[in-house]
Amino acid sequence: PCGFSGVMRRTWRWLMCAAGWVMATYMFFLVFITDPSTIKADQAAHEHTTVHGSLGSTGKHSGQGAHLPRCQPLRELRYRFPPGPTTALVSFPGSGNTWLRHLLQQVTGYFTGSVYKDKILMKNGFPAESVCNGSVIAVKTHEWGPKHRNKFNRAILMLRDPYLSIQAEFNRQNGGHIGHAQPEKYLRNNGTYWENFVIYEATAWMNTTIDWLKFEGSLHLVFYEDLLDNLSEEMGRILEFLNIEVDDASLDCMLRHQDGGFRRRKNPLSFDPFNAKLRAVVDNSKSIVNKKLKSRRR
Repeated sequence: PCGFSGVMRRTWRWLMCAAGWVMATYMFFLVFITDPSTIKADQAAHEHTTVHGSLGSTGKHSGQGAHLPRCQPLRELRYRFPPGPTTALVSFPGSGNTWLRHLLQQVTGYFTGSVYKDKILMKNGFPAESVCNGSVIAVKTHEWGPKHRNKFNRAILMLRDPYLSIQAEFNRQNGGHIGHAQPEKYLRNNGTYWENFVIYEATAWMNTTIDWLKFEGSLHLVFYEDLLDNLSEEMGRILEFLNIEVDDASLDCMLRHQDGGFRRRKNPLSFDPFNAKLRAVVDNSKSIVNKKLKSRRR
């Protein structure tokens, strides 16, 4: 029994000694290594660093769009106060709506909203997703019909060649916001998957455009191709329509950081996905829309 007691005493002293070393090491680390001011400085530096991460990451500033170079830092974007007119930013999907939202936020400093609540966009530079009133500079929508049109006081209608917008929407549905549909997707079900998609979307492109040309409020037309060719001039017209003045520095900064995080990079296919039948369908929709555009200009 006495031998067992001695072992216990030695074991206890060893444990107390070890605990003392652990505590001493912890205090040294706390005082000399992790100075709170150093931690805060490191956190601040991280928050202001431009990082090109992957979409959908879950940091404090989630996602790629939160770290893009910005003329108007995301934390400094603001709502309109007092609110202005409720402005639709309408387009057929795949026509550059999100890109134009990025441009508007860059140059004006105001949030853009949406009739949708896309969580990927919300985490990547568009925190006012689902806001549909005059507190945002414009409200994204792909919807059409009088019930929907009547919710807005004025509208920007963005148009893009249907061949490009239809293929962009096919890429989005099959490859994500900035991805591409794999070539085999066009051949799915012996090509009928792609064929049915084009026939349906060509009609939807036509109906969306024709419906919004009936809009009774102020309507401004924007052509995607014109934005590409002369962004400065076209953005000036948009800002004039919105009755917003910006300084030259904001416009120049927007031009330098115009791409944003949701412009799909070109990745051309090795084949033409539009056969003669599909070209006839798309061309017919284009012809009908062009006639409506011409009659509206008269």
